Amino acid sequence: MMKHWSPSQDHTPVLLSETLRGLAVQPGGRYVDCTLGAGGHAAAILDHSSPGGQLLGLDADPSAIELARERLQRYQNSVLLVNDNFVNLQAVCIKYDFFPVHGILMDLGLSSMQLNGNGRGFSFQHDAPLDMRFDPTQKTTAADIVNTTSEERLAHLIKMYGEESHSRQIAREIVRYRPLRTTRELATVIERTVGRRGKIHPATKTFQALRIAVNHELEHLETALRQAVELLGYEGRLAVITYHSLEDRIVKQFMQKEASSCICPPGTPTCVCGHTARLRLINKKVITPSPREVELNPRSRSAKLRVAERIVTQGNSYATSEDHAFLTIAKSRGWRRPALLNKIRMAFLAA
Repeated sequence: MMKHWSPSQDHTPVLLSETLRGLAVQPGGRYVDCTLGAGGHAAAILDHSSPGGQLLGLDADPSAIELARERLQRYQNSVLLVNDNFVNLQAVCIKYDFFPVHGILMDLGLSSMQLNGNGRGFSFQHDAPLDMRFDPTQKTTAADIVNTTSEERLAHLIKMYGEESHSRQIAREIVRYRPLRTTRELATVIERTVGRRGKIHPATKTFQALRIAVNHELEHLETALRQAVELLGYEGRLAVITYHSLEDRIVKQFMQKEASSCICPPGTPTCVCGHTARLRLINKKVITPSPREVELNPRSRSAKLRVAERIVTQGNSYATSEDHAFLTIAKSRGWRRPALLNKIRMAFLAA
């Protein structure tokens, strides 16, 4: 039976002060938290954007929405919570007329609620069904993948998404002992296959791979990043916290590409790509937790924060003299005035 988990229980937002600085949170700002969790980052953003701040919070997990609603109750007039995956970020913002925005946050880690035993098998520390779905209405579970995927495909999945060097041995033993229905059964098979080495449990990478595959996490991240840039106003900030190299590589390469004025292959004599920079990197070096934070919150040890800022260039969307004047207003921060928001919305939708 799943125990009740309160939003104040064991929940410590990762890189909180660094995230607030990265987003440059200001009074009256409009922000999107794409991965709401228990609402720790969201509460801090609302505190620092008061008076007048607004926040749109998304999460694919309906349990997270309910917990965040409880935590954010005192901000109820300033917050809108939506049970949806951030792969639909742009559609949600358009639906609720919540754009352009001053900042967008993506914290890609599992919430304390998910890790501490919510009955969906995200952690092998608690015995539970092999589910791993953020959205419980989704059809495919981890058990489906474990028990129906071919050995070759399973080994490839564990190698690709878990970066597990023992992927072939693990896949072979999974196929040998399946059906496997619970986290304990799967973790036991993996531990028996590769043995214990160091502090990290040998099932860690396989569980990561299965969770990523079940929820299409990397594909959704790539889509959400592209949408986020479209929703940011001039000098709006995008902050992303990752927890493993696959996520971080996607975010790093995306931000570097969007901060480049040319993406032609090296050695190309003349630029032919037509690419225009849309972002400016705020932190050239990745931001990691301090030793003190890692000591207080060990789950933060692998966190990496990257931040970029939206820049505006004159292109096809601003071709007329009227639109050029609008661009000047935007660069002067005039877009922050409510009277100009509708015009900017139209420009965003036409782009």
